[in-house]
Amino acid sequence: MKLDNQLCFAIYACSKEMTRLYRPLLDELGITYPQYLVLLLLWETDGLSVKELGEKLYLDSGTLTPLLKRLEAAQLVERKRSREDERKVLIHLTEQGKALSARAASIPGEIVSRSGLSAEEVPLLLHTFKELLSCILSKQEKP
Repeated sequence: MKLDNQLCFAIYACSKEMTRLYRPLLDELGITYPQYLVLLLLWETDGLSVKELGEKLYLDSGTLTPLLKRLEAAQLVERKRSREDERKVLIHLTEQGKALSARAASIPGEIVSRSGLSAEEVPLLLHTFKELLSCILSKQEKP
């Protein structure tokens, strides 16, 4: 029962410090870390629904909606009702939001550099954390 033996704390502290590494880089772009995550998804696939964004980011609509409103106020995204289903809200990048992608392109490399990890260590850690997430989610689905 020691804090240093708790996997959850190591992950929490690491996540907190990783977010801190991103802060100065994202401040230059005028966005927060959660906004960056939304933009990453939209740069990958523009026009995702709010539901799809929430599922991919593990965020509920109560958290995601204010975040999207702030991105919209910053003129980086626009929310549009789907023509096929008016209940569905789609999120599209504006020209300004698309242009931000080029300015953000150096961030992943900069983060690796600032983290002290080698280029070889990053894919291994990524794989390990994805596996952990998959295990946790699969256990939650079983009664």
